[in-house]
Amino acid sequence: MASRIGTARATAAKHRLEAVKARIDMRDWQVKRRERTRQLIELGGLVVKAGLVDLTDDDRAAIYGALLTVASKLRGEEGAHALALWKRKGKRAFEAEAELRNGKDPGGTSAGA
Repeated sequence: MASRIGTARATAAKHRLEAVKARIDMRDWQVKRRERTRQLIELGGLVVKAGLVDLTDDDRAAIYGALLTVASKLRGEEGAHALALWKRKGKRAFEAEAELRNGKDPGGTSAGA
């Protein structure tokens, strides 16, 4: 009787150890997959935030075509200039949005003043 209990406990401990090892082994790819999923969600959020979903009536082909146009422009001669311009514009939009969330007027004055 005692040997059966001991064998069952040893088997259970072995299974727990194998489960922990499996979780550790999968952790790298799971972390990478979660990071990629988060990146895709954030990028999709930017498409929505920019108003592209509403402006195109959620037409995926139109949104994809617009993004292909942007990519083509970035590959062109003026790509570096366009990227710098878009980066400044996006940074200003993020800052204005943050100011609105914090109760400030994007122009720099307080909303209560």
